[in-house]
Amino acid sequence: MPTLTPPVEEIPIIASPVSDTLLPKAKRVASVDVYRGFVMLLMMAEVLQFEKVSKAVPSSDFWRFMAFNQSHVPWVGCSLHDLIQPSFSFLVGVAVPYSIAGRLAKGAQFSHLLRHTIVRSLILILLGIFLRSMHATQTNFTFEDTLTQIGLGYTFLFLLGFASARAQVIWLAIILIGYWTAFAFYPLPGAGFDYAAAAVPPNWENNLQGFAAHWNKNTNLAMGFDQWFLNLFPREKPFVVNRGGYTTLSFIPTLGTMLLGLMAGNTLRKFSDNKDKLKRLIVPGVILIVASLLIHVLGINPIVKRIWTPNWVLFSGGCCFLLLALFYAIIDFYNLRKWSFPLMVIGVNSIAAYVFAHTIDSFIASSLSIHLGNQYNQFLGVSYSTLISGTFILFFEILILWWMYRKKIFIKI
Repeated sequence: MPTLTPPVEEIPIIASPVSDTLLPKAKRVASVDVYRGFVMLLMMAEVLQFEKVSKAVPSSDFWRFMAFNQSHVPWVGCSLHDLIQPSFSFLVGVAVPYSIAGRLAKGAQFSHLLRHTIVRSLILILLGIFLRSMHATQTNFTFEDTLTQIGLGYTFLFLLGFASARAQVIWLAIILIGYWTAFAFYPLPGAGFDYAAAAVPPNWENNLQGFAAHWNKNTNLAMGFDQWFLNLFPREKPFVVNRGGYTTLSFIPTLGTMLLGLMAGNTLRKFSDNKDKLKRLIVPGVILIVASLLIHVLGINPIVKRIWTPNWVLFSGGCCFLLLALFYAIIDFYNLRKWSFPLMVIGVNSIAAYVFAHTIDSFIASSLSIHLGNQYNQFLGVSYSTLISGTFILFFEILILWWMYRKKIFIKI
């Protein structure tokens, strides 16, 4: 994983070996760690299972709201939960200028940095595949996991970290417009298409109509690619579709999300005035959200997270800019930090937090049942049993991360 925590020490002014661009001094940006911790907490909090509580208490608007924001929307739109992956990807981009500057300050050569980046990319890809194979009978070669998606694009992001701001904007446009064009020219399914075989009801309320149908679930370019690509690997059975609609090629627009984060990271690193930084985070955030909503309403491109449409890059990227601005204002501008310590503990060990959420939660749950009894989570009633057990699991995961923080154990790739 890229170094997600900006270096503690100051970075002297040095010249990049690739260009004459000077790298100014930079200090740790605490708000980045806190924002990352907030994102990872949202992911870890899936163990609270708000959706089950909402179903058990169907009359509660509060739990219905909480359940909605702890699950992904079926196709078009966005919930708070949908912002986890783009935020994580965005923050990888934010960290890149600090990572490059810190390593160059220590005398690293570009060739060494590139080799190190390629190794990071491969580890991220393999770790994502490993986590997706945890409960399979053989290796599950799938590439839509968050870590895998980041790994597929991270080397390209590193190279763009040495480009000028103008070049980065141009590459962002090429990525988004090129990806949009490829989908737009992919043929739509014919009149006799078997939607059931694609795990999509023919009259599904989330099916898009007209030109937007090029971005429908499991009938798009990216799924067509996966029906060829994923079957090149050994599998338990031939790949037909991903029931959630997720695809390998989403790593291309995900690179666009990371590139927006790279731009935000350059803003934090290069400008010294805090008010100026806030303005340079808020303005593009608002512009991106307004532009994406307009593009969506005009039918040019829908906002769909599951296949990471170019318009999702704009919308989620705008949200990430504003969230970063919010945390920067609270933590670094107004210096209100005491409340954020738990988020800091999670944020500085984000890889460990990610792995914990995908591995040890079931072990903790079974251990609690063994030592406290199967009914320990029902003292508020059966309706809230999953909430109680999830709270215990979350508590122990954060406790482990706190212990690692105290012992200065930080898992980085």
